[in-house]
Amino acid sequence: MTDEGLDVAVEDKPLPRFVGSDAPVLMLVDDDAPLRRSLQRAMERRGFQVYAGESLKEGLNIAHSVKPAYAVIDLRLEDGSGIDLVARIRELHPAIRIVVLTGYGNIATAVAAIKAGAVDYLAKPADADDVIAALLATGSGLPPPPANPMSADRVRWEHIQRVFEQCNRNVSETARRLNMHRRTLQRILNKRAPRE
Repeated sequence: MTDEGLDVAVEDKPLPRFVGSDAPVLMLVDDDAPLRRSLQRAMERRGFQVYAGESLKEGLNIAHSVKPAYAVIDLRLEDGSGIDLVARIRELHPAIRIVVLTGYGNIATAVAAIKAGAVDYLAKPADADDVIAALLATGSGLPPPPANPMSADRVRWEHIQRVFEQCNRNVSETARRLNMHRRTLQRILNKRAPRE
């Protein structure tokens, strides 16, 4: 581990490092202060000019005061939703490339983030190289496979969580739609997410 606690993936080809006046402006909004500072330093070392904030309000202030080319937004902020911030930033800066970070990943929120205007969705802890790769990705080709893909148990759990959210967190309705006994579903919902 390098970059003050961020995992750094070893890649075959180096990612671009910006220098001088061509430094792109990156907006970083995350209420996890240690992660935010660590990611900010890592991105600055790679040549980005980083403006960081910890709340929806600070994120909007940054978006109004500078013209960021890139943004990294946490899904859950203390004063609001990162998805709302993504949509509002996209209105201000239509060409901006936004990546959403979260420690509470599930399929439903990933879809919502992409619909709001994010180009990618990464689970925490995401390293700086993964963030840069997501921000700079072009084309419609599939990204390379993850080093540690989700287990089948985790995919099942994510699907159940998605249907549960779509049913407005109604256990009976979710169980009916999943063709599952209600008590079995309650046991699954009370457990923590399986390891990936």
